[in-house]
Amino acid sequence: MNEVLRQEKKYLLSYDQFRRLDHTFEQVLHPDSHNGKMGYPIRSLYFDTMQERDFYEKEDGLEIRRKIRLRTYSPDSDFAMLEMKQKQGENQKKRSLRLDREDAEALSRGEYSCLLHYTDSFAMECYGLMNMLCYRPKAIVEYQRKAYVTSENKTRITFDFAIKATESDFRLFSPVLNQNPVLDPYLVVMEVKYNGFMLSYIKQMVSLEGKTPTSVSKYCLSRSAGLHYLF
Repeated sequence: MNEVLRQEKKYLLSYDQFRRLDHTFEQVLHPDSHNGKMGYPIRSLYFDTMQERDFYEKEDGLEIRRKIRLRTYSPDSDFAMLEMKQKQGENQKKRSLRLDREDAEALSRGEYSCLLHYTDSFAMECYGLMNMLCYRPKAIVEYQRKAYVTSENKTRITFDFAIKATESDFRLFSPVLNQNPVLDPYLVVMEVKYNGFMLSYIKQMVSLEGKTPTSVSKYCLSRSAGLHYLF
């Protein structure tokens, strides 16, 4: 199990603002080793309770909340990461555990007993929580990410774009999913993740674009059909 505790700030950028900041960060930060010219793909399957607890806690802005997801970077991958992100005031704690592809496929079908095969306490916690609160697969979100890192304050900056989702197909490793855009294609979500405090030169570069932190959740965007248009 891997654990990270840090602060996160999110900004909603226009595509032009993204290109300007992307060009600047290329000169002063280290690109993520997985970056291509247009970044790399991410696909996440989100789980929620029968009462949509995690969705509504995010919408209501609760200071203490969680979300559980499976994440992969390619339909051909032989593994996926089981992740739990917990909001604790200003901090975000993320714990993750690598699962075999077969076990990840079982989770995507709502079958959680495979977690009992792992000795890690995080797997036991997820098994108990997902069964006790009746977590079920709810949506898959897919997007492109371009990322930069710096050693100071363990800072990581990500740009997420071309965000699309489905609430009807939970096959995490399917080569083809019937997905719909859930954010204007000319908008980009930037996240600045760091320990302690945001570096001043990064804060200045963001401020030059006239942006202030905002609250945007790709999971909540992915539920736009199922929960925002109830009859």
